[in-house]
Amino acid sequence: METPAAVGRRATGSKIEDCMESVLSELLEKLTKTFGERLVSVVLYGSAAVGDHHEGFSDLNVLCVLDQVTTRELAQSETVFRWWRGKNNPAPLLLSEHEVQTSTDCFAIEFHDIKSHHRILQGKDVITNLAVDNSFYRAQVEHDLRAKLLRLRQKASCSLSDKEMLRRLLADSISTFCVLFRHALILNGVAAKSRKREIIEQARETFGIDALPFTRLLDVREERIKPRELEPGPLLDSYLKQISIVIDAVDRLEK
Repeated sequence: METPAAVGRRATGSKIEDCMESVLSELLEKLTKTFGERLVSVVLYGSAAVGDHHEGFSDLNVLCVLDQVTTRELAQSETVFRWWRGKNNPAPLLLSEHEVQTSTDCFAIEFHDIKSHHRILQGKDVITNLAVDNSFYRAQVEHDLRAKLLRLRQKASCSLSDKEMLRRLLADSISTFCVLFRHALILNGVAAKSRKREIIEQARETFGIDALPFTRLLDVREERIKPRELEPGPLLDSYLKQISIVIDAVDRLEK
């Protein structure tokens, strides 16, 4: 029998799903009206495409593929993209179909993610049969892990005395590190899962990290605990150490 808390989370999840579908439909309508036949494909990717979206923390990530991208298309997209950003989402990735086919080597992480977790919202399927070039994959994963760790340290150094700000910083960051941990797992030959808790458990098994800092932050994101129940200062030290363990594991892989 479900607990009242579980029922509440399921009802909330259903409302979030309905809201997400509504705003995506509105986006498609605006994009179609703006670009017409030049609109090749619209793709939803990331956590929202696999049902792991958490309102207030997760973005709706969209790839918009056009037949070409010139200043004309950029100018026409301004109103739509400003509206979309007003919904607290990043501006859609705007690529030509040619760019999708030829840029997988330098964006291996991004295209692996899009291929693994995507939903074609409209138009041609430009993703399913896309071949991702892994020439620089390991280096990109290590680079992004180190860059995000450095950025997290910089931001944390400015917010250590503000518990609310630090708590929000950590909760916001976990999604990015789950994505990168997933790619570290793939590089280690693991059939990586898609949901954040599953990824953290696989990282614990594969790299020997302590999963607690990550699961506590996910508890906040998923409203299993109230934010004030999480003491961010002590958690930060362990969180940074676990990220460094994964970075070292990627660094040791054959170059």
